[in-house]
Amino acid sequence: MPELTLYFMPTCPFCQKVIKYLEQNDIIIPKKNTAASSQVRQELLSIGGKTQVPCLVIDGKALYESDDIIQWFRTTYRRSGDPA
Repeated sequence: MPELTLYFMPTCPFCQKVIKYLEQNDIIIPKKNTAASSQVRQELLSIGGKTQVPCLVIDGKALYESDDIIQWFRTTYRRSGDPA
């Protein structure tokens, strides 16, 4: 199973779109709030070269854009959260 982390900001509507999708599909992954910590923002910057959210980090590689993140889950994960 890939190692996943979602970087987000609570006030970002695109982040909320991804979080809502995860909740509706019972997908639980670690989340890091970039608004709460400059250390988390710096961590995201070092991973993907920018602080754009939402960002799903998959085995150390950044995937941006809410629609792309949701599509990744649709094609890679079953409802149970197990890899497809």
